Amino acid sequence: MYKTVFFIFMILSTFICKAQYLFSGNVENDSIYSTAYLSIIEDYRKISGVHEDQIINKVKINDQFFEFKGNNLDVKNKIYRIHIDNCNDAELDTNHFNGKCDTSKEIIFIANNRDTVNLPISFENQMFCAIESTNKHANIFFQIDSLKEQMQYDYGNYRSEANKKLNNRIWFTKLQQFGKEQDEPLAELYIYNFLSDRSSDLNSYYLKDIKGNKYYDELLDRLKSKYPNSSYTEQYEAEITSDSDRIISSRSKSNTISWKFFGYILLLLSILTNIILLFKLKRTKKKQKQGLTNQLTQQERKILDLILENKTNKEIATEIFVSLSTVKTHINNLYKKLNIGSREQLKSLFIR
Repeated sequence: MYKTVFFIFMILSTFICKAQYLFSGNVENDSIYSTAYLSIIEDYRKISGVHEDQIINKVKINDQFFEFKGNNLDVKNKIYRIHIDNCNDAELDTNHFNGKCDTSKEIIFIANNRDTVNLPISFENQMFCAIESTNKHANIFFQIDSLKEQMQYDYGNYRSEANKKLNNRIWFTKLQQFGKEQDEPLAELYIYNFLSDRSSDLNSYYLKDIKGNKYYDELLDRLKSKYPNSSYTEQYEAEITSDSDRIISSRSKSNTISWKFFGYILLLLSILTNIILLFKLKRTKKKQKQGLTNQLTQQERKILDLILENKTNKEIATEIFVSLSTVKTHINNLYKKLNIGSREQLKSLFIR
């Protein structure tokens, strides 16, 4: 029994120890390209270009051939890039640091520590146009790029806004469905990176799509299931959360602006209503005063005006050339007609 278990353990150990990757390929002209670089892409936002922090190995190209091999890669699928360029020593550090090299050619693929990947020269003597691999997902990015070319063609047929909206809906669904059918979340991340790129015109539609499309949550579940605790899963979850918060914040800000605008409208209506009511009140008061003064004789009106000017009875008598007793008689008659009993009441009727 123990011998059998030990024998099985030795076989498995031998298999694990022998597991290794082999990435090789041919280039067009050995006199142009002297070095090949192997990079591991753990940040899918930096899936293309030259990034010094991603490079894990480099080899010299001999007789138009290069080869990377070893057993230090992850046993799970990851995204890898092989690129070549003819930067000289003086340009190398600067170009790679800036993430750009005009002479660089690259190919991106999916692989793991047990895979063999061969990059042959095509029948048109072009390099990096085909992938031969033991990993069935190695060339999935080629297929996605082909779909993206079809997408660009559909958008280019008619440049109207209506055609753009129609193609947004069609192609988001088509690309997402294609990625889901591959049973490889890394392929879906490649598509997601394209559709959600903030520098792209597609980003505005993506932000609308993410609000009601359960696809994005389902992709997160697939990533957590197949690549738990990986940088891909953590980055995607952080971005989805951030974009969802952006939408909520934008919606909340929009609602706040709407409520503020509504509040300003109410305030304006309130002010206008008060102005109208004040105007009506003044007009009513004027009519009321006019109705009261119409009851008075011409002499009583003169006395009323003088009382409103705070004249005394004696000053009024002098002003209208009558006796003091006559002024008092006129004032008593005025009080009776207006149904009041004092100067204060009289002033409250006519001064406001």
